[in-house]
Amino acid sequence: MKNKLITLTAAITLGVSGVVLAKQKPQTVYAATSAERAEMRSFVRDTLAKHHVRGSVVVIKDGEPQQISYGYGWYGKRIGNGNEKVVYPTASLQKVITASMVIQLINETNNTNQEFSQYTKISRWYPNLKNADKITVGNLLTHTSGIVATGTEINRNTNYSEEQAIDWVVNHVNETNEAEPGTYFYNNTNYILLAGIIRKVTNQSYEQNFQTRIIDRLGLQNTYLYQNIPNYKTDAISYFWNGFNNYKDASYVKRSLASQLPGAGNLFSTPKDYYKIQVGLSNGQILSHSDFNYLTHLRSKVTDYSGGIYLKNNDTLKSAYGNLAGTHFGDWFQMTTDNQNGLVMFLNQTNNNENDEKDAGFEILNHIKPGLFNQR
Repeated sequence: MKNKLITLTAAITLGVSGVVLAKQKPQTVYAATSAERAEMRSFVRDTLAKHHVRGSVVVIKDGEPQQISYGYGWYGKRIGNGNEKVVYPTASLQKVITASMVIQLINETNNTNQEFSQYTKISRWYPNLKNADKITVGNLLTHTSGIVATGTEINRNTNYSEEQAIDWVVNHVNETNEAEPGTYFYNNTNYILLAGIIRKVTNQSYEQNFQTRIIDRLGLQNTYLYQNIPNYKTDAISYFWNGFNNYKDASYVKRSLASQLPGAGNLFSTPKDYYKIQVGLSNGQILSHSDFNYLTHLRSKVTDYSGGIYLKNNDTLKSAYGNLAGTHFGDWFQMTTDNQNGLVMFLNQTNNNENDEKDAGFEILNHIKPGLFNQR
């Protein structure tokens, strides 16, 4: 932050794998009563308070989303979480969005001279990258490229362009001993390289693609890449619960850090907008149902992870978690794959323990639909 703070203060079908997700059926949205919504609000806020976390949450019950927030998004200015001015870093929850744009391009380039698939070697776009002739697009999407180069979240205090950030990871990989392609290692580099592929296939920036392929299609009003957060908005500050006190060790995502992570961690949003994105991943706005199936069942997957999210419980649940090094943010969503029940949770105060954050979320999930969700 924060060149925007002065203004803010003043203004206060593809080769689908054999597994196929159950076809979504038309749903009748359940309309909760005002008493039910009030009860849910009290429960969520009490649960967040009990776990000493702060943030903004969307709970989804029987197809009906409800946003509930607790604490301050910026304690120093007493701007509450859930305030229309506040947006949150999505961290690794951005990855499924990047992956979905790759699937769109696989569709759009079919039967053209740019045609590619999950099996295409990335040497087409990165001829000078180590092992690029062995790494496929699917390997990047499933973190099985064998790339183990780290350091993408260590702030280098330089405001990179997209091209510069991508060039940096290419050079970094070339200087690092890597594992054999096919080996799973969760790594931001995979998705930064995917952002580069999106740029190369379209001859447009990741930013331009994100605007037309995601924001414009869904009509999102509170979702931005960092550099596009308007002056009348502010990105949230994160805080640490030290075991005794709230709102300690304030930290935020600096522009330089965000610029290092195109496609992998430079997106800011609200839980309400992110819920809309999740719905759009299978209802035809971003991807069709069959495209979502392709995305989440790539042949290179060796874990529950494929295309930016984890599928569990016989493909009935989807989830992802994200944070950014040097901050105290914790983002987690877990939803049924039909988008009818679940939770999107953007926390800006944590104790930096992923499992503790998920414990708070799981209590809420169990209140929405007991026995349906996973604790982790």
